[in-house]
Amino acid sequence: MSVVNQAGKPPGLMGVKHVIAVASGKGGVGKSTTAVNLALALAAEGYKTGILDADIYGPSQGMMLGVAEGVRPKSDEEKYFLPVTALGIQAMSMSFLITESTPMVWRGPMAAGALQQLIMQTKWDNLDYLVIDMPPGTGDIQLTLSQKVPVTGAVIVTTPQDIALLDCKKGIEMFRKVDIPVLGVVENMSLHICSQCGHEEAVFGEGGGERIAQEYQTDLLGQLPLLASIREQTDKGQPSVISEPEGRAAQIYRAIARKVVASVDAQEAQAVKPPTISVLND
Repeated sequence: MSVVNQAGKPPGLMGVKHVIAVASGKGGVGKSTTAVNLALALAAEGYKTGILDADIYGPSQGMMLGVAEGVRPKSDEEKYFLPVTALGIQAMSMSFLITESTPMVWRGPMAAGALQQLIMQTKWDNLDYLVIDMPPGTGDIQLTLSQKVPVTGAVIVTTPQDIALLDCKKGIEMFRKVDIPVLGVVENMSLHICSQCGHEEAVFGEGGGERIAQEYQTDLLGQLPLLASIREQTDKGQPSVISEPEGRAAQIYRAIARKVVASVDAQEAQAVKPPTISVLND
């Protein structure tokens, strides 16, 4: 049985104030890109931030953060991994422990065990926010996370397509069943912007993220346009928040980060709200 301290945190997470899970019901909606830009946006807002790549089968945060192939985390007392520092944030990923060509041919329990090891044996250094890039879906990895980590809240990433919205609903329901608050929804690829004339068109549909947010009484945190630059910058290891801080995408990510912080602050304020005393005349 894993050792968890009295505060409900694994020892390595004692230096983490808030844990934000970034998840999606299906792959291909830009979850990892959102996760890394959210982490960098939180850092740009002045918060000490880290990112944990929990996508055991397809870890990508090493490449997105520009970490060179072969970089390995150092150890502390031969007991903990020390996160790799990249672009001003702390990072831990399975990609730091394997080669790029190593296939993760594991059954679910093996992948869940690997994630548990990353959670239990990574020693984060005094973080305000730890962003966890979740694998897509609602399986063993998600259950392991909910059982082993005191997650402050989840951010769900979707696109406007009906099939993506259907899976988005499943993701929201999953987190609510394990009592993890859903902080809001991020809608990716909401508009295609023509690089030649600037014309905007909702090629994947429109209003889907807003409808989901209303249906589940959560917030629409932001809508990202379908921009080639977002993909290109991330592939080069220089995500939008870093490579083009004054650009449209970076400003949207910064706004999303501020909304996440506001939601967490409101959640904390609600938790410590003092009781109301009423005095009645007899």
